[in-house]
Amino acid sequence: MGAQPQRDTHEDGGEDPPAPEAAARRDQQQILFYREIGFPLDEIAVLLDDPDADPQEHLRRRHRLLSDRIAELRKMAAAVETAMEARKMGINLTPEEKFEVFGGKDPEEHAEEAERRWGGTATYAESQRRVARYTKDDWKRMQAEVAHWGAACNALMEAGEPATGERAMDLAEAHRLHITKWFYECTAEIHRGLGEMYVSDPQFRAYYESMRPGLAEHLRDAIDANAERLVQPARG
Repeated sequence: MGAQPQRDTHEDGGEDPPAPEAAARRDQQQILFYREIGFPLDEIAVLLDDPDADPQEHLRRRHRLLSDRIAELRKMAAAVETAMEARKMGINLTPEEKFEVFGGKDPEEHAEEAERRWGGTATYAESQRRVARYTKDDWKRMQAEVAHWGAACNALMEAGEPATGERAMDLAEAHRLHITKWFYECTAEIHRGLGEMYVSDPQFRAYYESMRPGLAEHLRDAIDANAERLVQPARG
């Protein structure tokens, strides 16, 4: 009888698989590894078949992509947490207290619209956090400030003073500080955006026009003038 071909054996007595089978197994393991960390199949084929391919460089590139994706997911998770927190909060008054403060008006009438526009933003969450803490007396003080401001605006416009005048800009600044005091940090740039919305959005426009016809545009122009005044020292 002829000599039988010898197979390599492990120390435990097991035999190594034939070379092609071992290579196929290694390829399969590598494919599973690369797929697990997100490599597309065409890139895996290059890594396995191209002798000039640098696995280390491919891994570095994959690491950068994964790191960027992780950062994006963290931002998304933070936005979702902010939205969840904001949805838990609102005006924390009894129906009787709401009627005492707001009369027949529903202070949360436009809550869904506000959430649709700004839900998930830091300013929206901050506003919701503050509003949830306010008592009936807090709301009464806020309403008194609004009434005082509205009367001053009415007198200003009755006197025919321009939106770019000092008094109009002072009232615009008082409006900005009122938002910062009661709701969220209202920068000059944010305030400018609100001024445009007071004119373009029918609901906000109707609110300010109910206080004084023409107030929406007058306030918008005063906000713009005041914003310019606020940034002038920085420019200088």
